[in-house]
Amino acid sequence: MVVELTDGFAVVGEAASGDEAIELAAQLHPDLVLMDVQMPGIDGIETTRRIRALDNPPVVVVMSTHESGDYEAVAVAAGAVGFVPKSQFSFDTLAEMWELAGAG
Repeated sequence: MVVELTDGFAVVGEAASGDEAIELAAQLHPDLVLMDVQMPGIDGIETTRRIRALDNPPVVVVMSTHESGDYEAVAVAAGAVGFVPKSQFSFDTLAEMWELAGAG
């Protein structure tokens, strides 16, 4: 919902598993991927790693219902621009991550 209501952003695809996320990222060439840590099949960290290995990869922001903990360092090591707990995700954090990626 946040993405659809943020100027300059549009949802171009949604994946139900890590494998599907990789496939859609390769097909749709999105600018940004919001990745959940807990994905069916391949987890969100490995999925992030594989998406970032694509030609001309999108910016990836990893999200979770869990607070930061160890996820931030692991997500960044996998190629994500950052980690945002879902409880803190908002219009502002979306814009901040986009700016952090140098895309804004």
